[in-house]
Amino acid sequence: MENQEALKNESISKLLVKYSVPAILAMMVTSLYNTVDRAFIGSMENVGALAISGLGITMPLFTILGAFCVAIAVGGSTNVSIKLGEGNKKEAERVIGSTVALELAVGIIMVLIGIFFLDKILYAFGASNDTIKYAKDYMSIIFAGAWFNLPGFALNSCIRGEGNPKLAARMMITSCILNLILDPILIFGLNMGIKGAAIGTVISQLFICTWSTYYFTLGKSNLKLKLKNIRLDNKLIKLILVIAVTPFFMELAAGSIHLVTNKILKIYGGDLSIGAMTSVTSISLMFLMPIFGLSQGMQTIIAYNHGAKQPERARRTLFLGILYGTALLTVASVLVRLFPEVFVGIFTKDETLMKMAVEGININLITLPIVGVSVLGSVYFQSIGEAKKSMFLSLLRQVIILIPVIIIVPKIYGLKGVWASQPIADFLAMFIVGLFLYKEFKKRVVI
Repeated sequence: MENQEALKNESISKLLVKYSVPAILAMMVTSLYNTVDRAFIGSMENVGALAISGLGITMPLFTILGAFCVAIAVGGSTNVSIKLGEGNKKEAERVIGSTVALELAVGIIMVLIGIFFLDKILYAFGASNDTIKYAKDYMSIIFAGAWFNLPGFALNSCIRGEGNPKLAARMMITSCILNLILDPILIFGLNMGIKGAAIGTVISQLFICTWSTYYFTLGKSNLKLKLKNIRLDNKLIKLILVIAVTPFFMELAAGSIHLVTNKILKIYGGDLSIGAMTSVTSISLMFLMPIFGLSQGMQTIIAYNHGAKQPERARRTLFLGILYGTALLTVASVLVRLFPEVFVGIFTKDETLMKMAVEGININLITLPIVGVSVLGSVYFQSIGEAKKSMFLSLLRQVIILIPVIIIVPKIYGLKGVWASQPIADFLAMFIVGLFLYKEFKKRVVI
């Protein structure tokens, strides 16, 4: 009740800090998880440039794996919260069981795909004879751990659904620290190279799975994971998939742009350009993760006030969110333009790759300050129940506009056209999202 009164009456600025900071920290940890691997792999002597290019080849595949992982976890944890809200503890425990069973089934399928089809998939995704070894060494180990990674991630999400977000975040942070410790030991200390990075990641994932399983079996959880509930219950699977379908296609869409980009990069810049784009994308995500966290905090505030018939507070939340996000991204943009070699140097020491990535970052991230408008604007429509508009606007920047632009523009400008495609998409997306928001606010005022 106290939280509801705060959402209705407390200062929007205070609410944004209260609801966004934990989400931002969680998103930063998620980003760090991937950044750590890329940074250590890129610093490998003699092979770092090709190794990070090989890692770039795996990004679409990694995203597809993540699409199943995240979507099912979101579907499961959301239904756990719904069942608990209904006071149906027994049904909530059955949902946890079905979620784990579904993730386990998908994980086993991924293991089999990794065993029998990985080479063909990597070549189809843009690998060459020079990069296939690194891509395969990394991804074969990641796939081998899918059978416990997916259920572990789902259980961690269900901990949040049960109402214990701090513990779920603590598990993720601890796992990330473990990965940070293991990577240099396995990559350099034991001379395992890119395989060491993958093994460090998989061990960290196993850590989350073990801790989450312990919590729901022998720990102090309100709900319990029971062996009899770990089965594919058709009724519950449908409930999970209904919610899972949207995040699944959103993640899949992100994977599609990686796939298209890698193909285009290979044509106009060769293997090293894929490594350069991997560095640029990693740097971009470092700064965009706080915006995604801010969007999660905004969503709760906007949704509540929209439901409470307080549209002015909902709009003010959006405007303040865009203001804070733009300020943050402007600072990030200035830092990147002043010290591009410092940021690229996190991922590679190779001179050729460094030069290519610096050129890429100076062009590709030039519109970084305006990205918050398109990201947060689409979240506004999601928060007020405009699902179709939200879906369209969410896909606008990275799929609907970017894919045709990145196919057409490089035909005229070559590799520089690849780097310039994202700024073009950013500008057009900002303009279209702004137009949607203008029409929405004008309509509300007229009503």
